[in-house]
Amino acid sequence: MRKSSRTIIFMVLLCSTSVVAQKSSYAGEERRTIKSLSEKEIEQYLSGAGMGLAKAAELNHYPGPTHVLELADTLELTKAQKSTIEKIVKEMKSTTIHVGKEIVEKEKLLNDAFASNAISIERLEKLTNEIGTLQGTLRFTHLQAHIATKKILSKHQVMLYDVLRGYTTGIEHNH
Repeated sequence: MRKSSRTIIFMVLLCSTSVVAQKSSYAGEERRTIKSLSEKEIEQYLSGAGMGLAKAAELNHYPGPTHVLELADTLELTKAQKSTIEKIVKEMKSTTIHVGKEIVEKEKLLNDAFASNAISIERLEKLTNEIGTLQGTLRFTHLQAHIATKKILSKHQVMLYDVLRGYTTGIEHNH
């Protein structure tokens, strides 16, 4: 084999190796319908799932209403408490499902604008601002439900909730 042929083969191998080494963590996501959202994320938005949006509340002794209902017997909820928390969950779900659907729709519009090469700075600004506002509304709704839930529970129930969820021994509470 001639020296120039070996050099060409070496360069081809070198180039192909560097391409592999730079593989993006996004690889495979280009097949998604909405590139910025996984199927799981879409399902969570459409079902009103928490998605970790209320961690600021959950991890600071503001119980989540859905989890409180799951632990109703252990927390010894009264009928009145249970009924009120069920209303909180129903209102929260209604709002979060509606807002989640809007987020998915706006993300699809953003995706489609890029996919069709029809994005403008003005359109980009409008869509990202709308998505940002919707994300804020979604988070607010989840956090608000935690605040409303805490008001219904006794200090002992909040402490027990934290223990049951594995956040604390209950000793560290500052009430």
